[in-house]
Amino acid sequence: MKHWRLRRSAFSFRNRMVLVAVGILLGTLSLLYTNNMARKLREKEQHDVALWAHAMERVNRDVMGGAMEDPLVADIMSNGNNIPFIMTNENLEVIRYHLIPEEVIHHPDRLRRTIDRLTEENTPISVRFWWPTDQYLIIFYGQSSLLKSLYYFPYVQLLVITAFILLGFVAFRSAKHDEQNRVWIGLAKETAHQLGTPTSSLLGWIEYLRTQQIDPSVVDEMQKDLAHLMKIADRFSKIGSETPLTPANLNEVVGESVMYFRKRIPRNVSLEYNGLAIAPVRAQINAALFEWVVENLMKNSLDALQGHGLIDVRISSDDSHVMVDVRDTGKGIPKSNWKRIFEPGFTTKTRGWGLGLSLSRRIVEEYHQGKIAVIDSEPGKGTTIRITLKRVFD
Repeated sequence: MKHWRLRRSAFSFRNRMVLVAVGILLGTLSLLYTNNMARKLREKEQHDVALWAHAMERVNRDVMGGAMEDPLVADIMSNGNNIPFIMTNENLEVIRYHLIPEEVIHHPDRLRRTIDRLTEENTPISVRFWWPTDQYLIIFYGQSSLLKSLYYFPYVQLLVITAFILLGFVAFRSAKHDEQNRVWIGLAKETAHQLGTPTSSLLGWIEYLRTQQIDPSVVDEMQKDLAHLMKIADRFSKIGSETPLTPANLNEVVGESVMYFRKRIPRNVSLEYNGLAIAPVRAQINAALFEWVVENLMKNSLDALQGHGLIDVRISSDDSHVMVDVRDTGKGIPKSNWKRIFEPGFTTKTRGWGLGLSLSRRIVEEYHQGKIAVIDSEPGKGTTIRITLKRVFD
């Protein structure tokens, strides 16, 4: 099973890496292709402006005064393109402009900044005019809105692709999570159903043993174990179902789990509990499921002790919350794993599927709207896990 999980994990990681590589490749190709198109469009715009400048120079030379008045040239420069430009004389006095706001033209500082920006985008073109005087006009021009859009397009495209990938990933994870939930819920309910027949049979055998010459205390302990087994079957049947919460005395609920567990631990392990010596505290819980959480924590503590040490279960409270701490003097948990121990499949044991603490977190956080977390742990010294619930009052 462990090797199968490793192979599946490696396969999933490899698939993710392939998807990332394909995404990077597509993004790179898109950027290269779009940049190539933008470069060609920029060269075309520069060629067009140079052609317009050459045309005005020829018209002015051949027809005195005709360049600025020629309707064709005026139409090309003003209405037939989307390239912003400012035409000035050698003293930077504006002669003509296109796609430049009026307030920029009439504001000297803003005009100067705009001319500097246009100069950075494209090298200005000088046009010689012979009429009415021999002078040079300068065309400062920028990039068209189409060219600018083309520069930004691949980034927008990558953003859209990334958004779709993320949405697809979330949808896939959600669907996969729902499918896994249905499988586990079905398995849990079927387990509860299958346990019904042997537990009913065991009830009959216990009643038979009571009629025999057997120590009654032994039969009583067997009765307790069978009752606990029936409680476990009831817990499994509740998974995936609507779970009613009722106000309960946490001291008693936790105490029942502790008392049952205390008689079934090794002699070299001590189990302490303060709940029966303090004032009762109450919280909204489902007793069967909450006992399951407490037992899971105590079992994990017992595994960490490896046959000797202390388990200390303590209840405390403040004005709005009640806390249940399960502390042990076992091998401890590195801080890097404090959150990971609650993830499905994470385990440091050679046996087991690593579902106990994950299930405990789900019961506490999703069913009881509480919190469960490691609040203290140090390798070689022990671990404390705390359950926090909202307190209720009579």
